Amino acid sequence: MIFNTNTAEKTAELLLQINAIKLNSKNPFTWASGWQSPIYCDNRIILSFPAIRNFIRDEFAKNIEEKFGKPDVIAGVATGAIGVGILVAEALGLPFVYVRPEPKKHGRQNQVEGFLEKGQNVVVVEDLISTGGSSLQAVEALRNEGANIKGMAAIFTYGFDLSVERFKEANVTLYTLSNYENLIHEAVNRKYVDQEEIATLQEWRKNPANWNTNS
Repeated sequence: MIFNTNTAEKTAELLLQINAIKLNSKNPFTWASGWQSPIYCDNRIILSFPAIRNFIRDEFAKNIEEKFGKPDVIAGVATGAIGVGILVAEALGLPFVYVRPEPKKHGRQNQVEGFLEKGQNVVVVEDLISTGGSSLQAVEALRNEGANIKGMAAIFTYGFDLSVERFKEANVTLYTLSNYENLIHEAVNRKYVDQEEIATLQEWRKNPANWNTNS
């Protein structure tokens, strides 16, 4: 996983500022996976704040070119990364496609929507990396269409060992604007959390699949 410390700290600060990342150790959230968590990340709210979405767009555009070289196509993972993916593609002057979680059940039954030629270099844009499963399913769908995946760029990652191993196995380089460590650092600095909540967040991070407030 690749990230820039200054960008990671600034991104974490902005996400906390607009409540895109919610911290609540006393009333934990339930993820789609069924995991109980004291943290919930909703990066879609970024699109409602022009200055912040422009910052995210510009950081993505700059770092994608630096880390991966300018690709032929930007691909967004549906649905969370479609909006920001389009912004990045526009900033780079590139075509855009998006990837559904699964093929449509009707019509052309596409999983990849948009014009994509075999052999084109693609950078995948994602809003959030948790276990990495759905993100890498999108990579697989693009590869099945003949795309050459240069890497993936995401707004935020929890940095779970499971996701790190999955990206390694899939041979996909991941760049993220921010991560869990920088988020906690900024949350402490700006007094978004107290000492008890910090301890809970650190404990959860050690074993997120089995954590709950009664354990």
